[in-house]
Amino acid sequence: MYKIILDEEFKKNIKRFDAMRQKLILKKVYLLKDNPDRPSLRTEKLFKGTKNEVRSSSVSMGVRLIWKLEGNIIYIKDVGGHDIYRKYKFKKKNQ
Repeated sequence: MYKIILDEEFKKNIKRFDAMRQKLILKKVYLLKDNPDRPSLRTEKLFKGTKNEVRSSSVSMGVRLIWKLEGNIIYIKDVGGHDIYRKYKFKKKNQ
């Protein structure tokens, strides 16, 4: 099992969702904690071919979870719609 740390951006943005969607998001975080390579999460690296471990996983068809793996710690960075990619995909690769 991995340790989960929730970033402030995630804590702020999860409040934008209704209670049912928040419950689903937290369920996906729990699945990540158990196995970040679980196929049902449809995880992808945001920076292909680099050592950067920032990844995106599916919560639902319209909601993505952004997270970073460092050793046995998963930092849940953010949650939002598919437009969230713009916020992370084009940032410097060392962030």
